[in-house]
Amino acid sequence: MEYCDKTLCVTYDELTGGSDPVMKYNTLRINIVRGNIRKIRRGGGENTPALIVWSSLPAKYKTRYMERYGNPEERMAEQRMRDKVKTDGEARKYYEEYRYDMNGKENSLPEKMIEEYTLNASVLNALASDLGNKALLTRMLNNNKRDLWPLIADECEQLREIYGHTLPANLSRLKEKIRMYKKHGYMSLISGKLGNSSTVKITGNAGEWIIAKKRSKTPVYTDTQIFDEYNKVAAERGWKPLKSRRGLALWLSRPDVKPLWWGAVHGETAANQKFKRMHRTEMPSRRDSLWYGDGTKLNLYYRDEDGKIRTTMVYEVIDAYSEVMLGYWISDSEDYEAQYHAYRMAIQTSGHKPYEIVHDNQGGHKKLARKGKDAEGEPDFFGKICHIHRATAPYNPQSKTIESLFGRFQRQVLHKDWRFTGQNITAKRDDSRPDVEFIEKNKDALYTLDELKERYAEARREWNSMPHPATGVPRMEMYEKSVNDETDTVTVYDMIDIFWMWLGRPATFTGYGIEVTIGGRKRAYEVFAAPGTPDHEWRSRNTGQKFYIKYDPYDTYSIRLYKEDGAGNLRFERTAEPYRMVPRAMQDQKEGDAAFIRQEQEADRRDRIERQVAAKKIEYAHGTAPELYGLRTPGLKGVTAETQREIDRRTKKYVCNPEEVSLGKRMKNVSNITDFDMEPITIDTKKTAEKL
Repeated sequence: MEYCDKTLCVTYDELTGGSDPVMKYNTLRINIVRGNIRKIRRGGGENTPALIVWSSLPAKYKTRYMERYGNPEERMAEQRMRDKVKTDGEARKYYEEYRYDMNGKENSLPEKMIEEYTLNASVLNALASDLGNKALLTRMLNNNKRDLWPLIADECEQLREIYGHTLPANLSRLKEKIRMYKKHGYMSLISGKLGNSSTVKITGNAGEWIIAKKRSKTPVYTDTQIFDEYNKVAAERGWKPLKSRRGLALWLSRPDVKPLWWGAVHGETAANQKFKRMHRTEMPSRRDSLWYGDGTKLNLYYRDEDGKIRTTMVYEVIDAYSEVMLGYWISDSEDYEAQYHAYRMAIQTSGHKPYEIVHDNQGGHKKLARKGKDAEGEPDFFGKICHIHRATAPYNPQSKTIESLFGRFQRQVLHKDWRFTGQNITAKRDDSRPDVEFIEKNKDALYTLDELKERYAEARREWNSMPHPATGVPRMEMYEKSVNDETDTVTVYDMIDIFWMWLGRPATFTGYGIEVTIGGRKRAYEVFAAPGTPDHEWRSRNTGQKFYIKYDPYDTYSIRLYKEDGAGNLRFERTAEPYRMVPRAMQDQKEGDAAFIRQEQEADRRDRIERQVAAKKIEYAHGTAPELYGLRTPGLKGVTAETQREIDRRTKKYVCNPEEVSLGKRMKNVSNITDFDMEPITIDTKKTAEKL
């Protein structure tokens, strides 16, 4: 349906299309051939359909057509009206950018009002254009211009039915609206109520006075008291009185006003949390990219040895990607020891070092991160575990994903146990509170501390086996199937380097070995050359030497000894094991003890010989031996004659001069002996007789 040469036409397809056409194709063709129906245009393709003159159709076919498609004359009239109104893009832009002042605050127009004003401006553009065209035609025909306005009013109402504009229906008011629109443009459509200064009551000094009262601490004012005080001083200060407390409350809750008093009323930290910009973050895409460590209350009651109801703490380490709880430690405080054990378990569970660790600023973390061998603990603990470690911003729970995990763990797992303590005291849900009366009545059935630890281990296993909320895959399965090529596998040497700890002060190796205090208990160690055989050669070089000690808190069977060189560097020396004890009473000795004692006695004898021999050789080499000056070195006490002879032999100390074995020299020496060189022979006749 369309106009062609100012003639209303319908299309060929409209008449013959469909399963029940207005008229059959052959009927239409025969009527056109006979001249009963007139065709004004041949079909020229999909976009140029054949047109049939509407007025030439017989009445019965017109009726059928209107039953199906409606009156074509009315439809075309409506279409012409629609074609007159074009959306005014400039009007839309003007109203979107328009700002007005309300109670000292700059406001933009509501979206609904922007759409209304844009539509009204678009309709006024059409009416004004149509009015101009009609006025021109009237002048050409010398008709009365006043007869045009009823036509414009009718057109306005037709457009109201089509578009739903809000222009005045009253003729005089419509005339005024069009006149003001022509004169003032888009601004003329904006309601005078917007930004009306008569509505502004709290501005300038009045607003500052209210904010100051809201922030006051001496005294503290309620909103009602501020309202009353304000109206008492409003007249003398030239301010408009407030009509309602609700109006004051609405003004105080304005986004531009609230930040000025919120911190004074609720605390600056709360204000910072409320008004600062928050980061939106994405969780890691693979395991071990990020670990969180934090302590919290273990939310299950237990009874102590005296039957009293108590709670305790737990320090947890989780993988942020999978939410798997990797390591933990239960203790009464979130201290260095709890954190050490939790991270050690996490490393052992994972088998890999994490790329990054995030923790809070508790003192234990600072001790773990502390550098220096002179303080107990592991220097740069976190630096050896991961590439990056950092503390979360204080008083910023949004930066700690582990806080959210704790909450869900409590609600989904621990909450099922009647011994549940409830969640954080700030939790608002009723089911986050414990049933104190029931717990008090059944305190005899509470866990012991050991039972609590077993129950918590079960709860962690349950959590790790539950589906991850994002993937639906069990958390542990999700963790184990993930691969992170940028994290290192943990070796035995890594475990020593990371988790073996330093004693705060060096210890001296003595004849009794090296004695250290670990876990409040004194322990003695020594170095062995082979299992059960002390290394006497090493002892001879290091007795009296100071060593720094590194040990494993999980296994104190052996310790590692380190020497400090001149540059202050520590160098590994040997591993020491527990000093072998032997019973003092022979009755208490076990198999092998006697042999060990004899073995060590012989080893000590050999050590004593070696020390004497080495020392005497030095004396002779440098001319300081007493024998060189006619003196004699005392023999060793408490040794056998055989031992002394070995020392003398090896130090070239003999009772007689060396024997001459050369035959010629021996005969010469004998021939040179005189009677005076020979000692007189004295015979004891009495003893000789007794022998006989």
